[in-house]
Amino acid sequence: MVTAAQPLLPRATARPPRVTAVRHLGPNWYATVMGTAIVATAGAGLPVHMPGLRGACTAVWALSLGLLLSLLAARALHWTHHRDQARAHLLDPAMAPFYGCLSMALLAVGGGALTVGRDWLGLDTALALDAVLFGAGTVIGLAAAVAVPYLMAVRHKVEPGQATPVWLLPVVAPMVSAALGPLLVPYLPAGQPQETLLLACFAMFGVSLLLTLVMLPLVFGRLITGGPLPLALTPTLFLVLGPLGQSTTAVGKFADFAPGVVPAPYSEGFGVLAVLYGVPVLGFAMLWLVFATAHVVRARRNGMGFAMTWWAFTFPVGTCVTGAEALARHTGLVVYDWLAVGLYVVLVAAWGAAAVPTTRGLVSGELLAGPRPAPVAPRPTTARTK
Repeated sequence: MVTAAQPLLPRATARPPRVTAVRHLGPNWYATVMGTAIVATAGAGLPVHMPGLRGACTAVWALSLGLLLSLLAARALHWTHHRDQARAHLLDPAMAPFYGCLSMALLAVGGGALTVGRDWLGLDTALALDAVLFGAGTVIGLAAAVAVPYLMAVRHKVEPGQATPVWLLPVVAPMVSAALGPLLVPYLPAGQPQETLLLACFAMFGVSLLLTLVMLPLVFGRLITGGPLPLALTPTLFLVLGPLGQSTTAVGKFADFAPGVVPAPYSEGFGVLAVLYGVPVLGFAMLWLVFATAHVVRARRNGMGFAMTWWAFTFPVGTCVTGAEALARHTGLVVYDWLAVGLYVVLVAAWGAAAVPTTRGLVSGELLAGPRPAPVAPRPTTARTK
């Protein structure tokens, strides 16, 4: 019996399945790393002491490290084999802001290494890992804070009605550096090295805060004048909590590490700032949390299904947990202890709500599939008549 030979693809165009599978893997996937790492670091700082909590947080941090390494490898394949798609992401006003997530993923895992990862890695290894990830994340975050708004101004040609909280992602990345950089201060030589790092973090706090104050009115104005966001984008309203909670965390960290690092008048000033800034800002964050939740409930009733935007429920809420923990330390008020615990319960539930369908979508391949082509309308037919 003779069978026809199967045609062979040219060697230059043949790609292994793992390469084609990452064609539609965008920078938004780094949100899974951020959302996982914050569960670990926020849990480690809770004012309650539960048996096994720290061990569980360390295990979650290890998961975030594994996710980060996997995504870095996958994104390297993406840039190597699908540069056309990578450039398209940069020129897409809906996708380009997610490049800020790479910075925050590196920073979140690095900060977690020094917070809980040291239990398994040892202090020296954890410190080295945090130093590398903090340096890389800070450089990438500052670059994204400049490059993405620049592209929006000169290439994206966005309209006011297109404003969404996603625009905040690149500008909040320096705030994450500001909040996590002080962890490295005690390991630098005393004197100018320590003071330089602490004040550099304070400078990044200002950079991110002022950029947020520019962007946030655009987002809120879009909601008031343009109505609710599309269903799939509604969870991104939680992204507004990110700069609010992270800035409250940052001023708390400045107050923690300033004594003995900066001169006395300024070190006490950081302690005052932690309370006078943190209390009203976290109060506004709680107001926004209720506002965003109401929008999500409405969207859910109108048929909102799972999308990767559900990861917006995780990291921003986690920053509010760490912000409440900072206020609990600096005010001594029990109400902030309970607020931190309550928000952490919300965070864990949100992480589960996002992680389970994400895992399911990865296993099925649905989340990495390309956009479905629009259905082609059938051509009209006419009956022949005699």
